[in-house]
Amino acid sequence: MLPITLCPEAVPVALVGIGDKTVHRLAQLDEGGFTVTVFSDAPSSDLVLAAGKRLHRRLPTAADLGAQRLLLVADLDEARAVDLAFLARQLGLLVNVEDRTALCDFHLPAIVRRGDLVVAISTGGQSPRLAGRLRRAAERLIHRDWGARLARLGLLRTELRAQGRGPAEIARAVDVVIDREGWLGRPGT
Repeated sequence: MLPITLCPEAVPVALVGIGDKTVHRLAQLDEGGFTVTVFSDAPSSDLVLAAGKRLHRRLPTAADLGAQRLLLVADLDEARAVDLAFLARQLGLLVNVEDRTALCDFHLPAIVRRGDLVVAISTGGQSPRLAGRLRRAAERLIHRDWGARLARLGLLRTELRAQGRGPAEIARAVDVVIDREGWLGRPGT
């Protein structure tokens, strides 16, 4: 397994499903800033509300999927999920079918998001429950102000680069801020 972070601008996503799992997945994609097209031939009222104008009330065709890079499927029966995964792979898309590891080209981690700081926890599809519990523990440790902390370090890095400072000097300056503020406990631990 190789964890990667995708640039949302470069990866349009097709999401197919009907209910709560689809709504949850859509919320995650929206938080990540992805462009999502939603397909459902029997959407729940919550999915209709969450997807809005992005919802197509049918399953996707090859033409629909041709404009996408990823296919995520949730809340669908096995036969339709298998057919969609096969079609998507023929078109060169990567596929994730929720709760069906054998149909997945990739797994979606449990995520703690604090602004641009993203911590991902993956079990390679073996135990989503463990990943979820670890995510909740990480949420307690990585509180909401970490987004602002990261933004502060990003500004420092930008300023130092503009001054012509090199990577080693920038790393030392970042370490000074982290240690001085005590963000990770005592320095050197």
